[in-house]
Amino acid sequence: MLGLKLPTDPRWVDLAEKDLAEILTDHAFCEQKATTSCITLIQQNPERERMVRELAPIVTEEWGHFRLVLQEMDKRGLKLGRQRKDEYVNELLKFEQKGGSPENRLVERLLVNAMIEARSCERFRLLSLHINDDDLKEFYHKFMISEAGHYRLFLDLAKHYGGEEKVKIRWQEYLDHEATIMDNLVVRGDRIH
Repeated sequence: MLGLKLPTDPRWVDLAEKDLAEILTDHAFCEQKATTSCITLIQQNPERERMVRELAPIVTEEWGHFRLVLQEMDKRGLKLGRQRKDEYVNELLKFEQKGGSPENRLVERLLVNAMIEARSCERFRLLSLHINDDDLKEFYHKFMISEAGHYRLFLDLAKHYGGEEKVKIRWQEYLDHEATIMDNLVVRGDRIH
């Protein structure tokens, strides 16, 4: 369904499990950044009524996810650490085409968001299947379902504003590039991406 060309290294879940405070901290900040990203899309494109209406509930949902991660940390007696640089997202942003028409810039940003959600969905699925904590399996299963919906929404919005065929071609380029990014990143258990 996601079309990702390179699956996550199987060692990732084992590494993530070694320090739950680190992976949960990174997860919390990923949710916060997802909230901010949706707000920015709305602020920069208020005339795109369909997108505004469809992203408004996602803002609330993503902020709710941030709060859920904080609650999970509190339940476990863990403290929120500092936000860290997201090398994965920074590499995706380098691939984003700058300039061009407002429509092209919007489509690029929607595709970046779709890619981040797709990879998050894949990672949350792995955690929901393989982490040794049954509560976290259930916790991450819910996030996996949510991220899958967000991935679809961003991709559908990109097609709506950029055209089905054009976006299909560009999405394949993103998938190819994302596989290269994943292949070059060091496998770390303290990052969602």
